[in-house]
Amino acid sequence: MQGIDLHTHSNISDGTLSPELLVQAAIDVNLHTLALTDHDTMDGLQRARIAAQGHDLKIISGTEISSQWSRPTTKKSYGVHIVALNMQNEAPILEALEQQKRVRAQRAKVICDLLEKCIGFQIYEDVLAKVEDQADRITRTHIAKTLVEKKVVTRPQQAFDRFLKEGRRAFVKFEGLGLKETIDMIHESKGLAVLAHPTRYDFSATNVRYLIELFAASGGDAIELPPPMETLSTRQMIDRMIEQYQLAVSIGSDFHGENMPWIKLGNTPKPTANQQGVWERFL
Repeated sequence: MQGIDLHTHSNISDGTLSPELLVQAAIDVNLHTLALTDHDTMDGLQRARIAAQGHDLKIISGTEISSQWSRPTTKKSYGVHIVALNMQNEAPILEALEQQKRVRAQRAKVICDLLEKCIGFQIYEDVLAKVEDQADRITRTHIAKTLVEKKVVTRPQQAFDRFLKEGRRAFVKFEGLGLKETIDMIHESKGLAVLAHPTRYDFSATNVRYLIELFAASGGDAIELPPPMETLSTRQMIDRMIEQYQLAVSIGSDFHGENMPWIKLGNTPKPTANQQGVWERFL
């Protein structure tokens, strides 16, 4: 199973390596299959493909889509990320991603406006400079790093804790596609829909189980296995849900480069003997 990483980010979203340097890093750690899954964009894909030419590295088309879901018993909606893999007809997903980019750009400006009221000076232009003046590439990570540079906080996580996470003064929900709408669009693009890092949304165990049930009922294809650093009990819960709903599994590091230096490219969890890898459908 080693040699496959189906969840990575470049500096086209909130990673720190360019698509070209990400490809070189993948070659350096002996990966043979790499999916570039930047947030709500596939703009780095062609650059990655060109960089991989002449090397024994297969580039899988991908993106991590900001989506949302809710429970019938409550009006509250929750954000969730769906990784789309191996699209054979990219037209439908590219059209949807253009709308996602507009939402991302608008959200970033609203967040910065709220922050500027809190801290007393402007930061939007500094944030924009981090993404080569392309507002649709701004993530909260870029905003957090700007707050560190401006000495509002001492580290990025503090920016989230004080301002950017849900319930804080500058939190703005990403009004993305609905869960089923996202899955249907990925399938229309002849791709595979993967529920990304299901245990990393600060959901209760009950909500995690409900989310996986809803994902399966909506036609989702695979669950991303928890990273090796998570507890055995967490992994066992996810394994039980995968078996219950007969879902495939995906493996990805969620590599972001220096933004998350503790995550290493290619360091992915191992499936159990009876789990089917989603990659078996396209490799």
